[in-house]
Amino acid sequence: MSSTANSRRDFLRLALGSAALAGAGGMLSQGTALADRPAVGPHRVPPGHIGIQLYTVRSLMTHDPQGTLDALGEIGYATVGVSGRYGHTPQEFRAMLDRAGLRAVLTHLSLDAVRGDWQRELDNAHVLGVDSVVVPSLPSSLWTPEGYRQVAAEFEAAGRAAREAGLRFLYHNHDFDFRTVDGQVLYDILLTETDPAHVNFEIDLYWAIHAGYDPVDYFARYPGRFPVFHVKDRAPDGSFEDVGYGTIDFRRIFRQRRLSGVKEYVVEHDQPQDPLVSARRSFDTLWSLRF
Repeated sequence: MSSTANSRRDFLRLALGSAALAGAGGMLSQGTALADRPAVGPHRVPPGHIGIQLYTVRSLMTHDPQGTLDALGEIGYATVGVSGRYGHTPQEFRAMLDRAGLRAVLTHLSLDAVRGDWQRELDNAHVLGVDSVVVPSLPSSLWTPEGYRQVAAEFEAAGRAAREAGLRFLYHNHDFDFRTVDGQVLYDILLTETDPAHVNFEIDLYWAIHAGYDPVDYFARYPGRFPVFHVKDRAPDGSFEDVGYGTIDFRRIFRQRRLSGVKEYVVEHDQPQDPLVSARRSFDTLWSLRF
């Protein structure tokens, strides 16, 4: 990226941050989890590791992928999580990311992709430039202890191949992963029956908390296994909210960064009314947060 582009991004980041403090950011003072706790601590989310899952802006990516990526770069995001390529080849999609000044850190791939031509998927991941390949969900037919043990074995094989290719293999949770079936928490099966050298986790903080589980407890039980956070907030009624405008105490969670092993902080909102407004509000929270 040219120095002019960098200067423009810095200007936009400062302008948006000031606007958040003076305007939209005022909403943070209206009883949100972050505003209700003092901004103590010397640490911040590393700016080069503030990202957004492109699923958040999927409605815009369908019609104008380059313009949408450019807008995310102008907001200040450094990285993205890829959620499909919208009809583009890996090379074309990488070129669009490069033009926007964004780095893809992960790509979501289905279980069917794992079971298909996995080497091709790993090759495509290298073209995109990602660090991690992530299975984002499991079908309901596998929501049993037996199903999760089967998947754990498949993940082991896929994760071994990913490691040999210089990539991390991760699984992204939803609330159903925390179901207790026959006395076993399904998510725990994946953690206990896979090797940390081959399989780790993109923990979706919203879905873990929505299911009634504390991410910090998982960090203590399985240290170092959560290199990616899906940073998603939860409204008082349980619906999705922009980061910093809901009830989740991100400071408390982020303080355990070393225990968790987190490297990437990836914003997501499943149902934003205005995707770019949501993206901007969440970015401003992570940019200004101290913990």
